[in-house]
Amino acid sequence: MSSTNSPSDTPGPVDRAFQHALYADTDAALDTGASLLAVAPEADEELDRRGREFVAAAWRRGWQPADVVRLVRRELDDAHVRLLSALIRAQRPDDRPRGPRWTAQLDDLPTEAPPRTDRFSHATAVLELYRLLLRLPALEPLDEPVTTATGQPRPESRMLGRIRALLAKAEATGFPQEAEALSAKAQELMARHSIDDALLASRTHASHATKDVPGAWRIGVEPPYEQAKAVLLDAVATANHCRAVWNEPFAFSTVVGFEADLEVVELLHTSLLVQAQTAMTRAEAAQRAGGRKRTKTFRQSFLAAYAHRIGTRLAEAAQTQVTQDLLPVLASREVAVTERLDGMFPETTTTRLRGVSDEAGWVEGSEAADRAQVAPRRPLR
Repeated sequence: MSSTNSPSDTPGPVDRAFQHALYADTDAALDTGASLLAVAPEADEELDRRGREFVAAAWRRGWQPADVVRLVRRELDDAHVRLLSALIRAQRPDDRPRGPRWTAQLDDLPTEAPPRTDRFSHATAVLELYRLLLRLPALEPLDEPVTTATGQPRPESRMLGRIRALLAKAEATGFPQEAEALSAKAQELMARHSIDDALLASRTHASHATKDVPGAWRIGVEPPYEQAKAVLLDAVATANHCRAVWNEPFAFSTVVGFEADLEVVELLHTSLLVQAQTAMTRAEAAQRAGGRKRTKTFRQSFLAAYAHRIGTRLAEAAQTQVTQDLLPVLASREVAVTERLDGMFPETTTTRLRGVSDEAGWVEGSEAADRAQVAPRRPLR
């Protein structure tokens, strides 16, 4: 008994374009696929639907909106980021409910429409984007955010809002003493926020047989000088009872910890990066005024020294931030964080800082770290 292909078995223009363009890396294959789509406007709806499927597949592999946008921005162009953002928004009604952090990432998507181009150029950009989405590997899945007893996400505390405001003022002021006072106050609130959350979780567990467990956030660590930035994030995470694992190929670190601590890690890391950039710009200007030209090695050494010194300062602060009666509660949470980290990343490697060769950059970075607004936390009772 023989069989023949019916008309419905014949691949359409989208499938033929994909066969050419998505599974080969050559420009010729891409051009062939784009040509097939350019002359088939009736395939546009199907092409968009397939794009939404690629987005949904990325979510199933553990990716989140900010992760994919970060990678597309690095590997492709702004036009591709706009195409991706439109796809993610179009796929959203078909997605399952997510937590507030996911929603915030959706709200941060670029809102500009994809650029208007000819059909061939548009098809080329779409296929380049789909080729990248198709090849995304699986990532470690992240848990949904902590919810309250009612099943609703925990609202942001008033204290966290005060911390945000203080750090924003510290970054904006041009007066070092004012910035120091603002950031010192923010540090005190961060410490209190973390301790209060730990004590509340401990009491709730004891009285209601519920258990707060560590979560994981991905925080972007993007070029340039990403290695020094990853070291800085690791130092901030460690000082705040969290652990960080850097994924260099995809430009992020996964930070594991309890939600209250994860919040302040992201806030403090962002603030210190702003302060470091400001200090580095000022140091470079002083070097140029003295007749010395500095290159990438100066900036790399500056940020490496800054991260190293900040880590030392944070570690010193962490040793005196709590009283003895609080140690058992924090110790049990640190054990839980370590267990979660080991479960997510059973194998990790250590990376040495590269490109640190400029003595002036190292000295300037160390001095800038000493001036950075990281005041020791007074003991909390």
